[in-house]
Amino acid sequence: MIPWLQRGDPFPSVSTALTYPNGLLAAGADLSVPRLLDAYRHGIFPWFSGDEPILWWSPDPRMVFFPAELKVSRSLAKRLRRGDYEVRADTAFAAVMERCAAPRQGQPGTWITPKMMRAYGALHARGYAHSVETWIGGELAGGLYGVAIGRMFYGESMFARVTDASKIAFVHLVRHLDRRGFGMIDCQMKTAHLASLGAREISRGNFTSTMKELLNYRHYPGPWRLSDDAPG
Repeated sequence: MIPWLQRGDPFPSVSTALTYPNGLLAAGADLSVPRLLDAYRHGIFPWFSGDEPILWWSPDPRMVFFPAELKVSRSLAKRLRRGDYEVRADTAFAAVMERCAAPRQGQPGTWITPKMMRAYGALHARGYAHSVETWIGGELAGGLYGVAIGRMFYGESMFARVTDASKIAFVHLVRHLDRRGFGMIDCQMKTAHLASLGAREISRGNFTSTMKELLNYRHYPGPWRLSDDAPG
């Protein structure tokens, strides 16, 4: 059994999360800005489908990415050098979320519901949620969004309408975060896509201790600008 949270209830310890399904911690509460920020500061994130109550997760192990461990394949490096694209930040946050929510092959639905879009839109308006976008030929071709607190970035979702467009956005995000002293990107669950770029799993305890150190740094609210990023 997991606890049902009322609006003012604190989160339980992440050590009480279920083993199966991996990381399920609690249900209920709300998606207000204070609640979401409190969740992220404890290494917890919301993930639920449209007909479910709000579910909160803290899996073990945790998929993470350290900026210094970025892996760029030969084909991706060649694509980056072409420079026939533009990478921007925080210019189309809502559009990035909408495209991340679009149906995907092999997936019956999406967890990025209108409720989630409103909640993360509020985080974006407060300078905590950010999008990184790849534009090709004046069109939004790929991108990602996530939450930044201190020197910690929590990745949420990405999409691509053109091959490698999401990877281009991710590489520029990593370079942007590395220059600004960010130490870790939370990728939540294991995916082959992120593993190919250098992401790996660590224990929940290791994740939590590293995260707490990075949260101690001053938070600089958005919007972000990537104008100092070289195209390649």
